[in-house]
Amino acid sequence: MSNVRVIQTAQGTDDRLTEKAALTFVPDQDGRENQLINVYDDVEYQEFIGFGGALTEASAVSIAKLSEDKQNEILQAYFDKESGIGYTFCRSHINSCDFSLGNYAYVEEEDPTLENFDISRDREAIMPLISKAAQTAGAEFKLFSSPWSPPAWMKTNGEMNNGGKLKPEYQEAWAQYFVKYIQAYEAEGIPIWGLSVQNEAKAKQIWDSCIYTAEEEKNFVRDYLGPALEQNGLGHVKVMIWDHNKERVYDRAKVAFEDAAASKYIWGIGFHWYSGDHFEALTAVHDRFPDKALVFTEGCQEGGVHLGSWKTGERYGHDIMGNLNNWMSAWTDWNVVLDEQGGPNHVGNYCDAPIIADTVNNEVIYESSYYYIGQFSKFIKPGAKRIASSKYTDQLETTAFKNQDGSIAVVVMNRTDKALPYALRYQDQLADTEIPAHAIQTLIF
Repeated sequence: MSNVRVIQTAQGTDDRLTEKAALTFVPDQDGRENQLINVYDDVEYQEFIGFGGALTEASAVSIAKLSEDKQNEILQAYFDKESGIGYTFCRSHINSCDFSLGNYAYVEEEDPTLENFDISRDREAIMPLISKAAQTAGAEFKLFSSPWSPPAWMKTNGEMNNGGKLKPEYQEAWAQYFVKYIQAYEAEGIPIWGLSVQNEAKAKQIWDSCIYTAEEEKNFVRDYLGPALEQNGLGHVKVMIWDHNKERVYDRAKVAFEDAAASKYIWGIGFHWYSGDHFEALTAVHDRFPDKALVFTEGCQEGGVHLGSWKTGERYGHDIMGNLNNWMSAWTDWNVVLDEQGGPNHVGNYCDAPIIADTVNNEVIYESSYYYIGQFSKFIKPGAKRIASSKYTDQLETTAFKNQDGSIAVVVMNRTDKALPYALRYQDQLADTEIPAHAIQTLIF
């Protein structure tokens, strides 16, 4: 054990997932006490499932507007383990979401029997993108799907947008809708690994949305969705609740997981980042319900495209680090690609994405967030386990994982305006180095 690979992304340099000169471990003989980052690989925490992003209609349509070589570049950049950043864990939407070209459902007219269930809209853009992503990523690729809204006819407000609730008399039909979706996708060669019950179950949005209280969501899973999946041989499909911000993640978990009849159908809880850090809330959920998985299901930089912003990458780095250190076991970005406007979005809710497809000039633009995500996703592989670490200063943010091949990946981030020195310490070995201002490093040994 002598060399430590160093991969770096740093502001004001050309370093973008760039391999730097290797460090060399030397015996820890000087008894030093200062500037240490310690790694303890005999203390293990959660197993990690994978990193990825959302394969939305907006992403699919934007990518399809580029030339074939640019489309392939994007697929490689995200999903290739060697040349890209190794995405394996992705999300899609059941019916339309705001990042669709408009509202749509697989059953448009009132039909509780669902005889007219039809996924042909998804065949146009989304499914070809998912298939290509899965092919590029390989056997470890996993897809989970989330509804933003049931069809308008199932809802109390008679429309897919502006909140509303699922009508009680359609709970059975809505549960069967999930079953039909999974079966239809699997018939096209796209297995569905997991589901969330409802995207942002607390939010009344001007786009596709539907409200569930914690009790309503729990009861729907217990009495309808869980049994429907089981009865159709789909009990293996992982079910997640909440799929909304972290500030209430513990409250929602408590309601669902304390009901044994509901809890047996629920694999984990999904969360977003739009209400702030709340990292400790994740540990509270884990400590109270250690058998349930914690999954980051969505996050993006709001307010349109932020071309060239470094803060976007640092926001991603900070949130990923805090979530990982508090028991998160999978991570999914929002749209993998958006166009130069930050869309398309059928209500003008434009956002940024790590890769922007300039459909006017046929260009692929990589934002800082792409590289920051890659510092984790390329080196913390599916099946890795988080291990213990400690750092000498809050000015650095760190996490450490041991991969199944025995390699250790330590991610170090510096959001300050000055370079910071540190010594990596592992099993009585030391490697001295520093991290530039506004930089992120991954050390592999």
